[in-house]
Amino acid sequence: MTKFHLNLSLMTPGHFRQAWRLPHNDPTAFLDADHFVRLARLAEDAKIDAVFLGDAPALRGEIESAPGTGLDPLILLGHVAALTRELGVIITSSSTFNSPYNLARRFQALDHVTKGRAGVNVVTTAATAAAANFGLDEHPDRTTRYRRAWEFLDVVTRLWRSWEPDWLVADRAAGVYADSSRIRPVEHRGEFFSVAGPLPVPPGPQGSPVLVQAGGSEGGLRLAGDFADVVFTVAQTREDAVAFRDDIRSRAVEAGRDADAVKVSLGVVVLVGVDEADAANRLDELAAILPIEKLTAGLLNDLGLPAGSFGPDDPINADDLPDEVSGTAFSAGFGRAVRALIAQGPRTPRQIVVGSAGGSGHRLVVGSPERIADDLGEWFTAGAADGFTIMPADTAVDLENFTRLVVPILQERGQFQTDYADPTLRGRLFPIAELGAD
Repeated sequence: MTKFHLNLSLMTPGHFRQAWRLPHNDPTAFLDADHFVRLARLAEDAKIDAVFLGDAPALRGEIESAPGTGLDPLILLGHVAALTRELGVIITSSSTFNSPYNLARRFQALDHVTKGRAGVNVVTTAATAAAANFGLDEHPDRTTRYRRAWEFLDVVTRLWRSWEPDWLVADRAAGVYADSSRIRPVEHRGEFFSVAGPLPVPPGPQGSPVLVQAGGSEGGLRLAGDFADVVFTVAQTREDAVAFRDDIRSRAVEAGRDADAVKVSLGVVVLVGVDEADAANRLDELAAILPIEKLTAGLLNDLGLPAGSFGPDDPINADDLPDEVSGTAFSAGFGRAVRALIAQGPRTPRQIVVGSAGGSGHRLVVGSPERIADDLGEWFTAGAADGFTIMPADTAVDLENFTRLVVPILQERGQFQTDYADPTLRGRLFPIAELGAD
């Protein structure tokens, strides 16, 4: 039986950002490295492929009501990797506010240090507050950010390939260490960057860090087809998810790659109860603390609807939506997913916000361990994804419930690994024999 991959988001206090208000949560846990190490060890015990953290290099207004992204994920997950043995780490970094040489070098080093467990999620930062932190008077528009991102990844991937496999000579008698003709400069001069290269170290154990892409706009889809190993995406309907995966695979082929060279990891927010009643009660508890008016306003903006045009309990019909995703939407992918949901029937802002864990855009699945396992299996079988990035609703509860209650069911059904089959993250995501018959 074909198995799917599983990554786990360590977002704290959870993808219901107001979960910190519940009595069992420590409001400062997002600053506690020991908290993240404990979560990572739960993930490793369950044989989860990798843990994941998002990032935005700016303090956003949400700090008034909920913790932000907190510690630099490269530092934090580097620490986590040092205290685990097999778990992969996927770290978000911005192409908008980094240089390709520094990013390529850092993640090449991390790949060596972790013995092949490093991944980087390269994003074009949408947070407008970040521009002023990097000396810019204006935040680059989406088209410019993605044009820069394409050149950025082109340089990064060429830097990662700048050492050929047979570079090492190590002739002690002749005193020749390396064949310098096998170490190639990049000599890039483009619109945004000028980079000579090469990197000062050869590739790590997995050849290059696993490259993850998460944008849903046309620019992001082009990046995915041309460069990504894994595409982290959002979908509220199974049909939308299947169509997205088919599109990504087609784009990879158009770029001269194999369709199986890119994996689609669908983000799913999970609220795992010990049974259905427990899950329903916990959802009521989390929904009750959502700032529904504020989240409704954000949703209307993302959908391109006038401010105040719909209240939290006013149904939105497909005919109410503009033809295109709003240019001011925080995420084109989230906008696409919500529009696909409304196309199936009217939804109120409250239903959309609660059903996406406070407006994240990602689908919320609520229920018993069996219900969660059934849902993931059904979406995978339908061709909606190659695997899932699991996003705990309340990390303090749902990460442990998922690893200890849901994963054993998936393993018993033969849908998820019972041990790590390869020491590297890339080797697990892309086995030499593409997960044929067991």
